[in-house]
Amino acid sequence: QVQLVESGGGLVQPGGSLRLSCATSGNIFSRADMGWYRQVPGKQREWVATITSRSITLYAETVKGRFTISRDNAKNTAYLQMSSLKPGDTAVYYCKLGDPAGVEYWGQGTLVTVSS
Repeated sequence: QVQLVESGGGLVQPGGSLRLSCATSGNIFSRADMGWYRQVPGKQREWVATITSRSITLYAETVKGRFTISRDNAKNTAYLQMSSLKPGDTAVYYCKLGDPAGVEYWGQGTLVTVSS
């Protein structure tokens, strides 16, 4: 019923920028909270940012001031704009949708590599 498709990952130099997209299917997007997470092999998945159905935003301290989460309800799509990227930002980034019933849906992940 609900599917998430992520795109926008790739290789970027330190200090560069990248925008990730999370396109969703289904009719629940406008009422759902959206989040971005990231994971490095061997480590626990880390929360990065959240935007609620009312467009309230929250950020992890490690990305605050550098990353911006947004949503376009007309396109059923969430975004993560990343700037001033650091090698420590290298990870697989995942999109999550939380519906009003509390059910969570995840995307497949997209790899972001920050390296010279």
